[in-house]
Amino acid sequence: DRMLAEAEKYAAEDDKQRQRILARNQLEGYIFNAKQAVEDAPAEKLTEDDKKVVQDKCSAALSWLDANQLAEKDEFEDKLKELQQECQPIMMKLHQGAQGAKGPTVEEVD
Repeated sequence: DRMLAEAEKYAAEDDKQRQRILARNQLEGYIFNAKQAVEDAPAEKLTEDDKKVVQDKCSAALSWLDANQLAEKDEFEDKLKELQQECQPIMMKLHQGAQGAKGPTVEEVD
């Protein structure tokens, strides 16, 4: 019985740790994707100021991430929401018109 109780306890701790790591990875992924998106953005989509805002916000979030490696899941999720809210207006500019734009076809890429 004691072994079963310990196994259940450790399983719950493992799940909590897994959730924390998932939240951390989501934040880290958003940071790098946002930075890459603005770096690759055509000049007519974003101004240099817009690019700088996103890059600065992402750099600050990355610094926070480095300094808070052991933060809780909720902290990572809150930081992600904060970053998304700060970057959303600029990212929307980037994606406006993307739906109507015609990119290369598979044949053109091959």
